Amino acid sequence: MSNKSSPALEQEFEHEPVPLSHRHSTGSVSAVWFGFPMILTNALFGGIITWHLGFWPALLAILLGNLVLFAYVGALSWFAGHTGMNFALQAKRTFGTKGYILVSGFLSTVVIGWYAFQTGLTGTVINQTFGWNALAVTAFAMVLYTGVTFLGVRALSVLGMIAAPLFVVLGLVALWLVSKDHDFTTLTQWQGSPAAAGAMSMGTAVTMVIAGFADSGTMTADFTRWSKDGKSAVIAAFSAFPLANVISYLFGVVIVAVGAAVDPLSNGGNFLPLLMGHGMLLSVIAFLFVFINLGSVCTHCLYNGAVGFSHLFSSKMRLWTLILGAIGGVLALAGVWSWFLEWLSLLGMVVPPFGAVMIVDLIFMTKISEQRQTRHLRGSAFAAWAIGSLCAVMAHLEFPQFGEAVIGLVTAALSYTLIVKWKPESSTAVMEKSNA
Repeated sequence: MSNKSSPALEQEFEHEPVPLSHRHSTGSVSAVWFGFPMILTNALFGGIITWHLGFWPALLAILLGNLVLFAYVGALSWFAGHTGMNFALQAKRTFGTKGYILVSGFLSTVVIGWYAFQTGLTGTVINQTFGWNALAVTAFAMVLYTGVTFLGVRALSVLGMIAAPLFVVLGLVALWLVSKDHDFTTLTQWQGSPAAAGAMSMGTAVTMVIAGFADSGTMTADFTRWSKDGKSAVIAAFSAFPLANVISYLFGVVIVAVGAAVDPLSNGGNFLPLLMGHGMLLSVIAFLFVFINLGSVCTHCLYNGAVGFSHLFSSKMRLWTLILGAIGGVLALAGVWSWFLEWLSLLGMVVPPFGAVMIVDLIFMTKISEQRQTRHLRGSAFAAWAIGSLCAVMAHLEFPQFGEAVIGLVTAALSYTLIVKWKPESSTAVMEKSNA
């Protein structure tokens, strides 16, 4: 009898690197990442940043944030494609065989918060746009998104192939409808709302862009470990940052800059309301678009969490998909999405330092990390993370204009480098010799 799984329910390799025989094409892995940022939430963010800063400063903040994301996610993706290791396996090498539990458990929990927010947002958007009961829609979305995630990474790839083009098409339709009543020649002249002057700095805007994918970006290995090699994994990361992410932000930028946004302060550049009132067909497509679009990010986040917890408990990804899908759904029904801005601030401050330490350890100190003795808890890695997070928190409180996410990344990386150089750990080879 054949041991091969069906294509829809293939082995997910929760506890070991993905073998080369099971790797996917560059296009398939890219579709997973490319479809992830193509979400209404990014158009909303892009509009809010533009409302505060103006057209050109908003564009600069978005580009800077995406360049940081590409360097960050690209580096972690390269290592994932090179080794086939998921995030939990990577964290185990850097933070220790027991210490990784804190890191992987924390990020796997954080990412479920994002899943809960987007699931709740699905019900809210449908309620505000079509008048349907928000709680009922949220419950349906929970079941739908959990079911798609249960199928595995291939289902995420297919969903991304549908979600990304649909986002672009409907975004262009919205801009075409807007062009009938608004002058696009004034686009670059938008200086920001006078009422919002000084409320957001360039650094805060850059942090907002980075924080939007700080969690899943750090856990990128769960997706890019399926790449054939490191180069293919970097290409997949590039398809998301800056390519897809910038495109999704730009729709929100344009809609606010030309004065077509509905409630730009809180709804940003969300273009869904602009599609209403133009015929039944477009309304039906817009209705389906909400589930496909927000479902893309929900399934990705749920997959991240399920892979993480399955490794922590030596279990299966699909079992944890059901468990976390239900828990996140309950949080969504409880209205967790209303705490979103606080959640975003947390992500921007404490998550990037984890990835910074891993990048330095796994890539720039490869020989050291491969040869050192295995430890249960690596205090040097946690100390560097704590320093980076503390600096990010201080920056957030005292000088947010410099961007707390970037400060956290840089200080964590520098701290780890200095700590390792100052107090090097014993290598496996040295330990073996001393025990001879």
